[in-house]
Amino acid sequence: MVLPVEAEPRAKRRALNLCQDHLRKVVEVARKTMQMIDAFVANDGGSVMRLYEEIQRLSDEVMDSKRVVTQELVEIGAILFNREDFLRFTYTASEIAELYKGVSFRVLAMVERKWDLPQSIKKGIVELSEAVFNAVMKLRETVLTLSYGSPQISEKARDVEVAEKQVDNLYRSLEILLLEQNINLSTMLLARDIIQLLEDTADKIEDVSDAVRILALAI
Repeated sequence: MVLPVEAEPRAKRRALNLCQDHLRKVVEVARKTMQMIDAFVANDGGSVMRLYEEIQRLSDEVMDSKRVVTQELVEIGAILFNREDFLRFTYTASEIAELYKGVSFRVLAMVERKWDLPQSIKKGIVELSEAVFNAVMKLRETVLTLSYGSPQISEKARDVEVAEKQVDNLYRSLEILLLEQNINLSTMLLARDIIQLLEDTADKIEDVSDAVRILALAI
């Protein structure tokens, strides 16, 4: 017979493993979106379309994973007293994938319409996407430390904050640079959507990092 005092640590490990696997899928969406932006800047329309399809598939996997985590946490029930914290982490992490999905849709729309951007703007979008992906990887490192009960959680979470601030700085500079360009309004608005969604993604990454801090208190 497994007593509740014995069952709770097992339930926490199971929930943590599910959350880490869920984030792994989100990271793949982030990676493919960064590659899609690189392909866009390289004028590789074929790769843009192929990567877009991969991002859609991976985004569906993230949604499926969210349902699996939710169902598992429901089945675990009252054994896991802080299951709401695991749910908060899962749902907020899923929003990262949704934001990246929005970025990919707009990049594809740019390619399909053969709308082009000045090289300085393309370079800025690449730098911004790389900075956001860096924040994603810092988040991944933070979540992995949960497995070891590491006292470094706060330090790792601060690394996420630093990465998010770097995104903010790049975003502000790029937004002004975009407004200074002599390009048509439709192209400008679509490009501005892309950089805004990337900045929103960094904000969401920081929200997930905050959720990790809360999880760390209970693991």
